[in-house]
Amino acid sequence: MARMIRLFITAVFLLIPSAVLPQTQSVSLSTLVTVQNVPFEDCTHVFNMSAENLFYLTIASINANRFQIDEIQSKTGYILFNAVNKEFLASVVKFDNKTSLLRITPTNNVYYFQPGIVLNIFRYIDLNIAERPVSIKTNL
Repeated sequence: MARMIRLFITAVFLLIPSAVLPQTQSVSLSTLVTVQNVPFEDCTHVFNMSAENLFYLTIASINANRFQIDEIQSKTGYILFNAVNKEFLASVVKFDNKTSLLRITPTNNVYYFQPGIVLNIFRYIDLNIAERPVSIKTNL
């Protein structure tokens, strides 16, 4: 009897057409790694956090994605980094105490690159937005 119930449930889930299920807007892996023209709107994202926290999370995200950081300027809030043999500029703009914008653009203004470079950085920040930077004290 239990076997028949499992078979019935499996059949019901396999026969539900995908049109009935909610459609999620997902990006396939091949879309992320294929070189294409990326619209400027996809290179900017507004976050509900202070500019300082966003700056530190952006550095952590670039590092977690194993991109090479070339230059960091904390006073003006920009980071130069290389990803897939292309140089990018990540700049943090403060709107108010709780809202900031992150813009990641290629330094040569040619928006023909893999969109996964930018989207993975935004996704990392979204996943770790609840984390706050912690000061580590050393005894030197």
